[in-house]
Amino acid sequence: MTKDLTVGEPKTVLWQFCLPLFGSIIFQQLYNIADSFVAGKFIGNDALAAVGNSYEITLIFIAFAFGCNIGCSVIVSQLFGAKRLGEMKTAVYTTLIASGVLCAVLMLGGKLFGSPLLELIQTPETVFADSLLYLDIYVLGLPFVFYYNVATGIFSALGDSKTPFLFLACSSVSNIAVDILFVAGFRMGVAGVAWATFLCQGISCALAIAVIFRRFRRIETDEKPRPFSWALLRRIAVVAIPSILQQSFISVGNIIIQSAINGFGPAVMAGYSASVKLNNMVITSLTTLANGISNYTAQNLGAEKYSRIPQGFRAGLRLVWMLCIPIALLYLLAGRYLVYIFLDSPTGQAVDAGLMFLRIVSPFYFVISAKLVSDGVLRGAGFMNKFMVATFTDLALRVVLAILLSKTALATTGIWISWPIGWTIAMVISIVFYSTVQWKKQGKCLS
Repeated sequence: MTKDLTVGEPKTVLWQFCLPLFGSIIFQQLYNIADSFVAGKFIGNDALAAVGNSYEITLIFIAFAFGCNIGCSVIVSQLFGAKRLGEMKTAVYTTLIASGVLCAVLMLGGKLFGSPLLELIQTPETVFADSLLYLDIYVLGLPFVFYYNVATGIFSALGDSKTPFLFLACSSVSNIAVDILFVAGFRMGVAGVAWATFLCQGISCALAIAVIFRRFRRIETDEKPRPFSWALLRRIAVVAIPSILQQSFISVGNIIIQSAINGFGPAVMAGYSASVKLNNMVITSLTTLANGISNYTAQNLGAEKYSRIPQGFRAGLRLVWMLCIPIALLYLLAGRYLVYIFLDSPTGQAVDAGLMFLRIVSPFYFVISAKLVSDGVLRGAGFMNKFMVATFTDLALRVVLAILLSKTALATTGIWISWPIGWTIAMVISIVFYSTVQWKKQGKCLS
């Protein structure tokens, strides 16, 4: 099923398209939440700290997969909107080949440098072995991560947000059951958590790719698509590389922040690991909605329907703010109970650290969501330089402030408040960039 995002009331079209995306990312986040839940409840706080510690490194790999997703999705959206279907198929085939090569390189790097990276972020000896074990198994499953991300990008580019939602709903629920089976039933420890994710991601990836190829056989083109195009690869790379750099540097920044947190001991690490999972679920969900707005922008830009783009921006802003209200209230009022979910011993320093983090960052979800919507429009229109400036401003401020403030009397609270400061300044920059765009001129540059 494909959906043309260039026709219909922009508000209705965008909401119908983005809400299944929101559901999809919630289920995708259940992978990591399930890992943390099972590790904390069935193994112990050290296991939770190990999984959370490795998670910051796995985000580097996810950054590359995400870049492939966005690069493919934006270009395919533009070609689909312009009804250049032969080129659209070639862009997909080109992305699949390039993603496979990139994935192989990253797998080699992950195997060679996993241990040095854990040492670099000052992983405590008590959790080092489990962190490395989780990371090694995760690296083996990178092809599933890459190709599933590319598949979801293709679905989104074609206006289909429901199919990936169904895949993720089934695989995420299965992941929770397999996690518990491997850890509580088979006593596999942290390895069981990692292998459960490996298995369920692999199944969902295989199904998604199979559906993509089946659907493509039904799309008729005037001429046979080429299996690879250097010209289209360059266009994809123009969008993908900044997105990869964005996510990679964010991951590196998170690793630096994690190293500062590690200095406060395993209890704070466990509390942060629990709360940052809850935070990342929100941020990743909002980012996914922004990706949907990128697809909407790209399709309408390709179809030369420029007036629909600002309408989509306003509709997207209303959508993310409506979602932020209940989430922020939930974290503020019930944050302690949510942190309890992940901890084997729900008292003391771990709970206090996690709760303080949630109370500081959650009121600012309205700020970061506005930035992400604006970023989504800029990225869909190809304004990657402006997109990068706003993103790196946020990252640089958060990392520098986290390091500096952690050394003051504020201690961990100083680290937590770096999030709202970075988000607020970057949001202002991104909104200013969006407000200066001349849409018709940009559309002519893409034709």
